[in-house]
Amino acid sequence: MISRRLLFSVMIPALVALSTSSTSAATLKVVASFTVLADVVRQVGGDRVTVASLVGPNGDPHEFEPSPSDAKNLNAAQVAFVSGVGLEGWMDRLIAASGYKGKPVVVSEGIKLRTMDEDGQTVTDPHVWNSPVNVKVWVANIEEALAKAAPADAAAFKTNAEAYLKHLDALDAYAHSKLDPIAADHRKVLTSHDAFGYFGREYGVQFLAPIGVSTESEASAADVAKLIEQIKAEHVKTYFFENSNDPRLVRQIAKATGAEPGGELYVESLSDARGAAPTYEKMFRYNVDQLAAAMAKAS
Repeated sequence: MISRRLLFSVMIPALVALSTSSTSAATLKVVASFTVLADVVRQVGGDRVTVASLVGPNGDPHEFEPSPSDAKNLNAAQVAFVSGVGLEGWMDRLIAASGYKGKPVVVSEGIKLRTMDEDGQTVTDPHVWNSPVNVKVWVANIEEALAKAAPADAAAFKTNAEAYLKHLDALDAYAHSKLDPIAADHRKVLTSHDAFGYFGREYGVQFLAPIGVSTESEASAADVAKLIEQIKAEHVKTYFFENSNDPRLVRQIAKATGAEPGGELYVESLSDARGAAPTYEKMFRYNVDQLAAAMAKAS
């Protein structure tokens, strides 16, 4: 018969090991403002984090209206991430309503931002993620924040971040390989709103749009008429609509100019798991393929 002392000597180390295992297996509860950011956080966090996105698949982060369940998710989060640069105008209200005590991590800090004139005012373009070069800055900020929140997992976050940076470099190289061969005067397309400025800056593509950087703004009749004349003058032959925006205005402009449809682009929201863009990596490659095919056809 095993003595009680021997039994305890076997059980106690086992219980300690079980307790240690449970502690190390605990995942960090994280909230991200929208799906693109949530996916990048998952890539860096790996299995050490659980990530909830406030704005869902195919959702518009400009016009998002938080629900009570969003407030509950934010309140329970140990870390919250936002892109910043004016994208999440609703975030302060949600923080106040949720009782969240932390301060969201602004992942776009450190990016060379793009500004433009809209109706006599200088505005900053918040759509930084449409260049993977900018997303590398996101990754550094995300890794730092996660390591601060869970120091025991810092090495894992560093390994994940380094691996994902290689994927982002590959995306950048892929875009150049597809777009650089297209003549510069044919790299012009019409989209729903001005959300591809960083993509255009990186790869020499000109995007024309009836609406500015936010889908909350509205295009005047004069702005639309001016854009139609510009499209005709510059011989823009292709238009795209966006998965998270109303396509009616861009279709109206295309009809007036004779531009042909190039398909759908994923601009500020991923698709659901069954769609063409369930991750940032797939979203970016899909957009590059769509744009390159349309511009090559129009050339």
